[in-house]
Amino acid sequence: MKDGMKSRVFILAVMAMAAVSFSACGSGSGGSSAPPPSNANEWTWMSGANVVRQWGTYGALGTASPSNVPGAREQAVSWSDASGNFWLFGGNGFDSAGGDGFLNDLWKYSSGQWTWMGGSSTVNQPGVYGTLLQAASGNIPGARNSEVRWTDASGNFWLFGGGYEPADTVYYFNDLWEYSPSTSQWTWMGGSSAMDQPGVYGSPGQAASTNIPGGRFHDVSWKDSSGNFWLFGGNALDASGTLGHLNDLWEYNVSTGEWTWMGGPSLASEAGIGIYGTQGKPSSSNIPGGREQASGWTDASGNFWLFGGNGYDSAGTYGFLNDLWEYSPSAGQWTWVGGPSVVNQPATYGTQGTAASGNIPGARNACANWLDASGNFWLFGGYFHNWTTGQISYLNDLWRYSGGEWTWMGGSTADNQSGVYGTLGTAGSGNIPGSRHYSVTWIDRSGNLWLFGGNAFDSTGTRDYINDLWKYEP
Repeated sequence: MKDGMKSRVFILAVMAMAAVSFSACGSGSGGSSAPPPSNANEWTWMSGANVVRQWGTYGALGTASPSNVPGAREQAVSWSDASGNFWLFGGNGFDSAGGDGFLNDLWKYSSGQWTWMGGSSTVNQPGVYGTLLQAASGNIPGARNSEVRWTDASGNFWLFGGGYEPADTVYYFNDLWEYSPSTSQWTWMGGSSAMDQPGVYGSPGQAASTNIPGGRFHDVSWKDSSGNFWLFGGNALDASGTLGHLNDLWEYNVSTGEWTWMGGPSLASEAGIGIYGTQGKPSSSNIPGGREQASGWTDASGNFWLFGGNGYDSAGTYGFLNDLWEYSPSAGQWTWVGGPSVVNQPATYGTQGTAASGNIPGARNACANWLDASGNFWLFGGYFHNWTTGQISYLNDLWRYSGGEWTWMGGSTADNQSGVYGTLGTAGSGNIPGSRHYSVTWIDRSGNLWLFGGNAFDSTGTRDYINDLWKYEP
């Protein structure tokens, strides 16, 4: 979505990527710890262009090629499969002919090459739903961006909702899809094939076949220890069909195919304030304020974590947030863990590479985020807009959250930074992706963090959609 449209959507509600699939590294043997990797804490430019607005090179469907590459885009979604391959779907950006719009192409990245796996090579294509609950080779979700995603216990990919803007009018999906990498087929699993549907909440805590979250995008997703899918908030349609930044919490049971409304109000008019309580203490009355474009992780204990986004603080003031929350599915309670309870607060960087209790990333939305094999949370970049001062910041700082403390790991404390690419395929201490938001992420089997595309500053300092692929070795 272009910046003018983003601002309009933000105002409309006053106006981002789930637990990330990853494979843990193998444990070392012997009594001494292994030496750090030679490229520790360095970025490598792996694929794509170092300048913005690149078209997609699709090649032949299902055939990998070193010349293939998805077009520049933002607000796509991603998964990792059981073999460690990366997958990418949709977003808004450029197609094979340079068309600028919404995409529904599906890509796989494996062994250093991209493969176009399905969907259209041109923008703004409608969905083919087929028959509910029946897989078919012709089925495909329609073009969209900013949906949420999960991976189930069988390795199938799921997505829900998203937004579509064909001609300065935003439409909201609430359809649920499953993709099987083994059969290369999509199945429409629930929700409506029509857009702009209100939520059907039912009774709190009670699953029902008729329950369904309203159409939405920019929500946050997690998966619990039982394999159930969860989502929170976003820019969404409530029970009355009113659009707003919501803070409703939903659970989807994969076995039964039913949604349960687990918390938060069902009306946008009641979602405009965060109830923080006492920092560090869970409470049944605590709840983050309505928001969109936050970051989320699931920890080793199965608890959900939420950071930032744009929405409402403890006073009901709208802006950008840098609060950190934890939700316990077993207790059904939120805990305000850290960060300010008011909007538009700056970062405290401290010393690079050194954790400290006072460190905190600044208020922002649409960060790239990862969960590493040691259970640490990572985030990169994001976007900040202070409507009072007019400040607009695109960021490229890298942060790690571990042991209850944030560490600034790299990137700049200044905003709107150009990318430093170095040599393709070669790590370098001076390499750094340009400031950006709306990227997608993966973690590989060696524990490296991967970042693709977004709305970014390229090597020349020009900002737009980009299709660069980066690897970071912690």
